[in-house]
Amino acid sequence: KLHMRRVDDLLAEYQNLSGGKLRVEQLDPQPDTDAEDAANLDGIRGQRMDDQNLYFGLAVSCIDRTATIPFIDPSQETMLEYEISKAISEVSRATKPVIGMMSGLPIAGEPQNPMAMMQGQQSAQPWVFYSQLAQSYEVKDLTLNPAKIDPEIDVLLVFHPANITPEAEFAIDQYVLQGGTVIACVDPMSVAAQMTGGGNPMMGGGGAPTASTLPTLLGAWGVSMSTQVVGDLNYQTTMSQGRQGLAVLTVPQEGMPQRDKDVITKNINSLTFFLPGGFTKTGSAGVAINSLVKSSDKSGLVDAMKASQLDPALSRTIKDPKSYDLVMHLKGNFKTAFPKGKPGEEEKKDEAKEGEKKEEEKKEEKPAALTEATKEGNVFLISDIDIFFDQFAYRVQRFGGMQMAQPLNGNSSLFFNIVDQAASSTHLIGARSRAAIARPFTKIKDLESEFTRKSGEKIEEKQKELDKVSEEINTLVQQRAQGDRVFMDSDLEAKIREGRAQQVSARKELRDMEKELKREKDKISGKATLYNVAAMPLLVILIGLGLFIKRRTSTRAR
Repeated sequence: KLHMRRVDDLLAEYQNLSGGKLRVEQLDPQPDTDAEDAANLDGIRGQRMDDQNLYFGLAVSCIDRTATIPFIDPSQETMLEYEISKAISEVSRATKPVIGMMSGLPIAGEPQNPMAMMQGQQSAQPWVFYSQLAQSYEVKDLTLNPAKIDPEIDVLLVFHPANITPEAEFAIDQYVLQGGTVIACVDPMSVAAQMTGGGNPMMGGGGAPTASTLPTLLGAWGVSMSTQVVGDLNYQTTMSQGRQGLAVLTVPQEGMPQRDKDVITKNINSLTFFLPGGFTKTGSAGVAINSLVKSSDKSGLVDAMKASQLDPALSRTIKDPKSYDLVMHLKGNFKTAFPKGKPGEEEKKDEAKEGEKKEEEKKEEKPAALTEATKEGNVFLISDIDIFFDQFAYRVQRFGGMQMAQPLNGNSSLFFNIVDQAASSTHLIGARSRAAIARPFTKIKDLESEFTRKSGEKIEEKQKELDKVSEEINTLVQQRAQGDRVFMDSDLEAKIREGRAQQVSARKELRDMEKELKREKDKISGKATLYNVAAMPLLVILIGLGLFIKRRTSTRAR
């Protein structure tokens, strides 16, 4: 009931701040009623409790669009404000958000080649994350080197920009300066590029290069990325046959610095990176830079080729370990990475004929390139593209023409959390989850922890004794079962009875210790509650006595 009251208060706050644009309507879905049918149609799930369905969800509707929170989970209370704001943003848009796609790999799939069909070969299918993206958004496939990026694009996804031209970087630069949002996935050594036909420059192969970066933009944004990959002694992953993947990182929640505040990594348990690059802040861009995912402080840059071969000697090359950023969020008023204007324009001007008139030059001049931001821009940087590759992010099963994909880790959640937040509304970018409403009594926790530590040794000792007795009983029972005699040896039976008696006694002592521990915790909590309850009245009494004595003294003095 307390949680429901908080939700009601939050919805009332939304309604008051909307200026009449938002109306809150509460329905009680009793069985076999129109309200229950409406809840089911909106996708609100009934939770079975005491032989009846409990409905506690939220449907946000605007004209013919509806966004639903199927069940408002009390354990996810800190995320509720963001979820409501996101739902309102989704239904208030007349059209789907537009995602612009610049990619150096065929993530959208490839058209069927007639020659390949004759040979029985299948064309490349779209990556799973691309197919899922196209279900919720309007995806516009751009070339890797567009002359200009339409400002109407809500989010620009730059995926493995191998051999990107300065002109394309300039187009991205101008888009960001107009307040655009960019998600850039770069990679010093892409396994996916190799597996999908990427070329190896050392072997003279064709196809997409395995390395990609934004050489001009990263430096202007205050970030650098090495051509080597990050090896991590703490987060390295055990591969097949027990071999250690030093540069295959399984990053736990400890590697997500904003997990308690940023909705992007809030509910992600772990991420798996494959030969990722390492971002380093240079601090020269003048924009806010937040680290969303980091390697541990036992990391170093290692040779990409040796790392891909799982070279066991590679760990010894990490001499000066430190932490590297794997995913970053840059936000602020960016400055251009091209202060001289669009690349190649100066050369064109120099080649202009000397006899051209100044008036004609002015007519032909295009609008001047932006040098500073007109709006606040956002850039998300990810140092690995392999984390979204089908084989590393999903367990894919195909049934005829249907495809079912189940996430293997939190990689796909990371991607869609970023996209959803960036595309829903600029106001939601960088949104923080609401601080926990329930505030713990830290002093009580400290006292309980201290008592638990002191008594824990005794409990642990008694538990070991109980385990030892149980093991002895199991051994005796096995001996009895393996015996050839029909009648048991009386000594063996006596030992089993004695062992079971010791087992019962040990369990009783263990329960008594645990009860004593609970009593002490309750005593500590009771004292703290008493002090909190009694402190304020006592303070009021003392202040009253002080004022009374002061007045009494001043009256006598007169």
